[in-house]
Amino acid sequence: MLRLIQLTHPHEGRRIALVEEPKLHLLAHYRSIYHLAEEAIDSKHHIADMIPRLLSRELLDYDEIYQGRSEWKILPAFDHPGEAARCFVTGTGLTHRASADLRQSMHNVTGPISDSMKMYQIGIEGGRPEAGTIGAAPEWFYKGTGAILRAHNQPLEVPGHGEDGGEEAEIAGVYLIGPNGTPYRVGLVQGNEFSDHVLEAQNYLYLASSKLRTCAIGPELIVDADFSDLHGKIAVERNGRVLWDALLSSGEKWMCHSLANLEHHHFKHSMHREEGDAHIHFLGADMFSFKDKLRLEEGDVMTITYEGFGRPLRNPLHMEERAAELVSVEAL
Repeated sequence: MLRLIQLTHPHEGRRIALVEEPKLHLLAHYRSIYHLAEEAIDSKHHIADMIPRLLSRELLDYDEIYQGRSEWKILPAFDHPGEAARCFVTGTGLTHRASADLRQSMHNVTGPISDSMKMYQIGIEGGRPEAGTIGAAPEWFYKGTGAILRAHNQPLEVPGHGEDGGEEAEIAGVYLIGPNGTPYRVGLVQGNEFSDHVLEAQNYLYLASSKLRTCAIGPELIVDADFSDLHGKIAVERNGRVLWDALLSSGEKWMCHSLANLEHHHFKHSMHREEGDAHIHFLGADMFSFKDKLRLEEGDVMTITYEGFGRPLRNPLHMEERAAELVSVEAL
């Protein structure tokens, strides 16, 4: 699978590189994966076929950059350069059994199954339709614009009004809308969708509010990724030691919806098919430290690794120090 990474340098500006462990091979022309994808759409070429003729003679030490010891810095693996508001960050939940079980526990029901488990069951029964047909709709949520995207090593922030911050280790699809409103999948990335589970646990209808915060993707974008059966690991470190970890399973084998069905139900809305817009769509989580009642603290580091998706994504947690403030609206 082809692994691409976005970088920035104080003098060189933005660049794209092909990952050739332990080196990064810079591309000679395009300075964002967004613009590379635009050209692929316009020229009707696959990105993988374009890369060999775009490689420069410049090689970088991946270790130095990954560890944060270089002037080169890693950017989110996909974005809309210069227009963050035209990058939509969204997601779908209740696609994995573990997420349904966690949400079920938040309902505190003792009798019939909860609405969340009913939604998961809808996916089991109708989320994997035959090719060319439309299946059951999944849960859907909005996270924000590209302004909330963070890269490898950048902190994920718990706002002053937030109750908590917890990791959600997921795979996300990244898309660019081409001419005539056609969505193109550029690739897949591993990500930390990052949510306020304490707020959500108060009432599952707080789900939408719990999602409005920073998230991270990367460090690498995988072109032509296999999404059938994925395995990985999530870990939380405190003061340099692993405090909690768990194995991950994702991909269509472990989900109640097919990728095609999730994509259809996101892009069936015409406002999600505006030419030139970028989309990052999280595809659901399999395991959470919140399940084991872990509360993350300032400086804790969340590490997410999916096999075949490049180097681990690591992000420290930062608690905003200022207290929640009243926001007043002025009348005109």
